[in-house]
Amino acid sequence: MIVVTGATGTLNGATVEHLLRRLPADRIGVSARDVAKAQHFAERGVRVRPGSYDDPVALRDSFAGADQVLLVSANDPAADVVGQHRTAIEAAAAAGARRILYTSQHGAVGSAYPPAAIHAATEEILAGSGVAWTSLRYGFFGSLDQLLGPWRQTGVIAKPADGPIPWTDRADLAEAAAVILAGDRAFDGPVTLSAPAATLDDFAEAASELTGRTVERVVVEDEQWVTEQIANGTPEFVARLTLTMFQAARSGYFAGHNPLLAELLGREPRSAAEQLAS
Repeated sequence: MIVVTGATGTLNGATVEHLLRRLPADRIGVSARDVAKAQHFAERGVRVRPGSYDDPVALRDSFAGADQVLLVSANDPAADVVGQHRTAIEAAAAAGARRILYTSQHGAVGSAYPPAAIHAATEEILAGSGVAWTSLRYGFFGSLDQLLGPWRQTGVIAKPADGPIPWTDRADLAEAAAVILAGDRAFDGPVTLSAPAATLDDFAEAASELTGRTVERVVVEDEQWVTEQIANGTPEFVARLTLTMFQAARSGYFAGHNPLLAELLGREPRSAAEQLAS
């Protein structure tokens, strides 16, 4: 059995959908904090049990009988996220899982981007767990509107100086995870799953081609950008955390490309331009 956490969210929920296309439903389990939100899976024959990274007893029951457990990274900024990951890893090991998989991040080790430290620490815990493990180092994914700002209205992408970032389609990542989970090939340790990296200049060029009008890339000084974000209602800590992503990118921390994602998908992953057009 494969047990997936975070399946009521967009990313791992899509992974479960892809697993259902590859495996019988009775070989798939879901661990959810709110089982009511996973009812649509239960109705299709997926085993649904309650589980929280703050409740090791419930997690062990939720993971019982699992050959593989896919752990989604926690995202509560007020929580001890690394501690939560340790709890989940220990619960999976105690339940007898033969492999633990974890949704990590591209450039998890040695990055100047602070959230990467959480993934690096979690990978260390996995390495010491005594269980075979795979860290899925995903490329960046999420809302392009959040990344690029209101370019459709302004004709401008005004952000701090950046560098190449492997902005990757969430749907491609979910499908690749399902391919790994359902397949016979073992992936040990960290594996990078990302689309080719793109800069904001690349996005501006793609946006110009998409709309037929010039979309300009404007570089804003770091502190000016933070000040503008705060003035627009963004909490300062969020603005400064986002700034570190741009700073790390322009230092080359997210550069590079691994063809594994395309290999798993059997096609090229969606490019930055294709994602922008969707």
